[in-house]
Amino acid sequence: MAPELQSKKRKIDDDGVPVKKAKKKQKKQREDEADLDVEAGLNKAFARMDGQLLADHIAQKTTRFGTDLSPIELSDLYISANAIKDTTSYEKPRNLENLPDFLEKFSAEPEKLNNASKTCGAPHTLVVSGAGLRAADTVRALRTFQKKGNTVAKLFAKHFKVEEQVAFLQKNRSGMAVGTPQRLIDLIENGALATSHLKRIIVDASHIDQKKRGIVDMRETLMPLVKLLSRKELKEKYTDSDHPIDLIFY
Repeated sequence: MAPELQSKKRKIDDDGVPVKKAKKKQKKQREDEADLDVEAGLNKAFARMDGQLLADHIAQKTTRFGTDLSPIELSDLYISANAIKDTTSYEKPRNLENLPDFLEKFSAEPEKLNNASKTCGAPHTLVVSGAGLRAADTVRALRTFQKKGNTVAKLFAKHFKVEEQVAFLQKNRSGMAVGTPQRLIDLIENGALATSHLKRIIVDASHIDQKKRGIVDMRETLMPLVKLLSRKELKEKYTDSDHPIDLIFY
């Protein structure tokens, strides 16, 4: 066989079996790989991000996942740097064990964290988690602020129907509420969850699962999150001097 024809044929081994050329797959390493502590379940990069870095990070993720949105729609979801409270001074690991301490440190009146408004379904603190199981763990971590007549509200989809949560909010006072982004949006839109007494929103940003994914790393959680945070009634209060809502990434 002519050498030029043989070179065009697939190479075969001694047994006549075609030899497949091995493809080298190089997995792209994440920029924040060094900050990912899977054992602790933490992305440590968030602890170093000030308002500007957080705003840029969230905007980048929103652009990446919001490919079906127009430039105007994307701009409506933008959270500015001056809307985000700087918590880079906090030096302890951002795990659930330290969450109560973190809240006390970054609350103007920490002694009032265990209080609840006389209005049912109107918490002063809203914690946003990426998944139901994580939200359930967060509720347990915040029970230190719970007392008689003031229950930490469970506002996530896992094991709970919207109707059950609506009924709970209509009958109970809660100083704190923990939920997943889309469920919180649904409860706000149907009027069960009031934002009139809200003083702070805590985004559970540092937590990652076994696959190294946090609330801002997946489209199904990031897009509802930014839609929640950019709601008009919330967004206009991030920089309000009289009755502000602190937007905090934990």
